[in-house]
Amino acid sequence: MMTKMGRAAITEWKDIPMELLLRIVSLVDDHRTIIMASQVCIGWREAISLGLTHLCLSWCKNNMSNLVISLAPKLQNLQSLVLRQDKPQLEDIAVETIARHCHDLQDLDLSKSFKLTDRSLYALAHGCPNLVKLNISGCTSFSDHGIEYLTGFCRKLKILNLCGCVGAATDLALQAIGRNCNQLQSLNLGWCENVGDVGVMSLAYGCPDLRTLDLCGCVCITDDSVIALANRCPHLTSLGLYYCQNITDRAMYSLVHSQGKKKKPSTSMWESIKARKGEEGLKSLNISQCTALTPSAVQALCDCFPALHTCSGRHSLVMSGCLNLTSVHCACAVQAHRSLPYVPHHHAH
Repeated sequence: MMTKMGRAAITEWKDIPMELLLRIVSLVDDHRTIIMASQVCIGWREAISLGLTHLCLSWCKNNMSNLVISLAPKLQNLQSLVLRQDKPQLEDIAVETIARHCHDLQDLDLSKSFKLTDRSLYALAHGCPNLVKLNISGCTSFSDHGIEYLTGFCRKLKILNLCGCVGAATDLALQAIGRNCNQLQSLNLGWCENVGDVGVMSLAYGCPDLRTLDLCGCVCITDDSVIALANRCPHLTSLGLYYCQNITDRAMYSLVHSQGKKKKPSTSMWESIKARKGEEGLKSLNISQCTALTPSAVQALCDCFPALHTCSGRHSLVMSGCLNLTSVHCACAVQAHRSLPYVPHHHAH
């Protein structure tokens, strides 16, 4: 390679200026290539380490822990790290190394890390207090005490995925989240069967900015949870209640009533315009297998939230497994029915 940068001629790859190298690295999507490039020479390694803020190591099929341990000390500006795995290989010592060196980390994906224990959560609590997004779905070895400890330090969390973390997602953990994480906007508690009304109510009272909540498979919750969410979380747009068979019409009517309160005269014209455009209120609801619900309550909900669709291709109101709700239709379906051309019946003589 022979080119000129200003007055200096670049005769070897290692002579590329740091600014140009960082620009090249920013255009490369394949993180394997970036890691290989960092092995060219000390200058490249230092430049790449300095400039790398986002890294995905999900492609690593073996020895992920060793790779993380070797890379983390060089990645002190890292903000986003994806360590999602197909087979469990990540160990606590790797997460502890991340926490020791990557203090600016904001987004961390550790999903399916079955080998990790509360040691990792303790390390993250102390080393990565700026975490905004954390995915530990499927990490079955974490406990609720670990979550309680983590949230005591990581108070900036906005997105938290605990799907399948049966031992970690309990009422104790949710009480801690409600107490410590008042900026939380999205929480996935799918199939966490130890979650109850006490936990969800604590969440509703402590996290007023909650927008997305997945409670699918949380079989212990009742109407009290939904009522608390309806009353205390005005920005809620997505709610998953699949297989929550204790949910009744009371819960549906509480959501309708809460929206009615929000439709009082707004303080500004802009707020009223936003409300009319449907930018507030439920846009996604899963009530599949909630067999206690009746058509009248769900229809009232559908009428109240025009963004909830039952029509083909736009299923944002999911009701599979509820044969008693087949008569419920969204505004689109009703409008389509009305617009059908009139076909007169011909009576046989």
